Amino acid sequence: MVTQTSTFSTPWGRMTVTASAKGVTAIDLGSPALVAHHGLPGDDIAASILKEAKAQLVAYFEGTRCEFTCPVDWSAGTSFQRKVWKAIMRIPYGRVRSYQWVALRVGGKQYARAVGMALGANPVPIVVPCHRVIAHDGSLGGFSGGLPMKRRLLRLEGTLEQLRSAR
Repeated sequence: MVTQTSTFSTPWGRMTVTASAKGVTAIDLGSPALVAHHGLPGDDIAASILKEAKAQLVAYFEGTRCEFTCPVDWSAGTSFQRKVWKAIMRIPYGRVRSYQWVALRVGGKQYARAVGMALGANPVPIVVPCHRVIAHDGSLGGFSGGLPMKRRLLRLEGTLEQLRSAR
């Protein structure tokens, strides 16, 4: 699979996005250094997806975008992980759901722990909004980008304060 990769600055720091001709394949929230865009010449579809994903992420971090329309390449992960990732795509901006809510949509509440593991393996955070999944008791749970980043994302979407007032 041919991919294009770019590391770029956002209002929240540097990140790296990788895309194939099918869609975004990875987002790294902790990119330490700005590097040049690279990929194979002639892969216009992946380059176009990458450009759109970058623009949408920057707009999201600036607070001017609430949803992502760039395609996601779902070829990574197990079939269960992909099922979880697709389920969380239905959680709207400014809302949170529990691990149990997700588990019920992918097979039953007994899968809540497996849902957490699948979310930790999500290669496309933010676009596939794993930060919107919290513990049943209203606590944050985990996040592959770290809890400070999860708090910041939930604050941006207006849900962190809702969680605090509900507790």
